[in-house]
Amino acid sequence: MKLFKTITGNIERPFVKYPNGVSEGIIEIWRNAENPQISIIIPTIDKTRDGYLPDLLNQIEKQTFTKLEIILIIKDSRQGRAINCGVALASGKYIITFDDDTKLGSDDILEKMFNHIENHPEFGMAGVANIPPENANWFVQKVMEQLPRRTSLIVEKIVESDMAEHPCAIFPRKVFMDVGGENELIPRGLDPYLRAEIRKAGYKVVVLPELFIHHLPPATFRKFCKQFFRNGKMAAYVNKYYPEFVVELTAEHGKEVAKKRSLFERIISYIFRIVKTIFTFKIFYLLSLILYLSGYIWGYLFMEKNSA
Repeated sequence: MKLFKTITGNIERPFVKYPNGVSEGIIEIWRNAENPQISIIIPTIDKTRDGYLPDLLNQIEKQTFTKLEIILIIKDSRQGRAINCGVALASGKYIITFDDDTKLGSDDILEKMFNHIENHPEFGMAGVANIPPENANWFVQKVMEQLPRRTSLIVEKIVESDMAEHPCAIFPRKVFMDVGGENELIPRGLDPYLRAEIRKAGYKVVVLPELFIHHLPPATFRKFCKQFFRNGKMAAYVNKYYPEFVVELTAEHGKEVAKKRSLFERIISYIFRIVKTIFTFKIFYLLSLILYLSGYIWGYLFMEKNSA
């Protein structure tokens, strides 16, 4: 795949409903087709991600589907803005988002995702399952086993699901742009927000059958603690300054997303989850809840608007 273009500076993105400033990123567009059908968007901070990103790019090179381009957005601290900038420059009929540490489950996953969405114009977003690899270390296996949404089961047929997520998802580019793209104002909660907007527009959010990726939690205890404390901080920021963008989650395929709960209901639910993890001996889930809550309290007390 050849480097087609490198772009720096402001990227116009007039389709975005909630923009936030000018991109800090450098954009590289790689193409192996004159008229790509798929544009793969990958935000990345350092273009390596501990070796995960080079591995992902090698996997993409081996895919059976070749009418594609890869758009890397490097060093933009806002994932939503990075994706929107990539979409603004994309040529493909469809957009696929990957995280820079995604590992693909097969060499034909792009081809199958493309075929599914081509045959289903009612789909606004389609994701795949996320499972731990067989060679994952004990810590990663336990975290993925205990924490909700860290894994999602492989499905045998197309199912409407809230488990479609950015680490591997495909969108019709027109649908993505029509709903206003990613919300650039919020540093966390992009997936729930975008799924909600796509559903409001009358499209389905689904998970595709027999397809999967490996998208793992942090591989070390230190990184695990750091991530969940930061997740809590960013969630507090969104709840404090942009509560209108907070959307509920589900942890199972096919389960309908609940209406937004009151603050009291969310507190009671959180206490119940903490107590439940103690009695079920889910130590890593308990730790994640405590770290998240600690980060949330810190973020709510000390984070100022536009500081995230």
